[in-house]
Amino acid sequence: MNMVISKDTDKKPLFNIKEPYFLPIKDSNKTFPLRSIYCVGRNYAAHSLEMGEDDRVPPFFFSKPQWTISNTDVKYPLDTVDLQHEVELVLAMGADSVISGFCVGVDLTRRDLQKKAKNEGKPWFRGKSFLGSSVVSKIVLFKEKINFKDIKLKLFVNSQLKQDGLCSDMIWSPNEITCELSRDKKLDSGDLIFTGTPSGVGKVEKGDEILISIPGFVEHTFFII
Repeated sequence: MNMVISKDTDKKPLFNIKEPYFLPIKDSNKTFPLRSIYCVGRNYAAHSLEMGEDDRVPPFFFSKPQWTISNTDVKYPLDTVDLQHEVELVLAMGADSVISGFCVGVDLTRRDLQKKAKNEGKPWFRGKSFLGSSVVSKIVLFKEKINFKDIKLKLFVNSQLKQDGLCSDMIWSPNEITCELSRDKKLDSGDLIFTGTPSGVGKVEKGDEILISIPGFVEHTFFII
């Protein structure tokens, strides 16, 4: 028996859900309401190799809950001794499945938990999803057409450059990513897509200052506390 999700507005809900998360937009008094978070894994060949993976295997998708989002300092999570940074270009979706903006983000990963899950053939949920694991800068809305191939990604830990990548090295381009995702589900306004990380991922500790940037567009600084 198929279950139909009711949209009967005359019926009262059993409980109220939280208001959506609102992300700041650069140079604007408006905010970006967050809907869903999607991620692309293994979208840079060099990163696949540093993780011991076959760089010929195509990228893939996974998702993270809304509550992982952060634009402030991040508390060092429980149950890990190997918290790692992954800087990424993040696409911000607008109406009609069109990319309306972007930002720079970090997919923080409990690498030891992720590796354990991989070895046991289990999902990566605990490795990728914890409070603050999806760090983002302010959203940059398009004022003119952007060539994503020219976008650079940089990540510094305590003022030392750790990741320095070019989006032209992506296996799936931003347009290919949105096309692939749209095959399964129409992308909605407010969706964010983490597009994968270049090589150079590494460990962070309590007290570390992390600066992420897309030079010429946006940067963001936060601490692991």
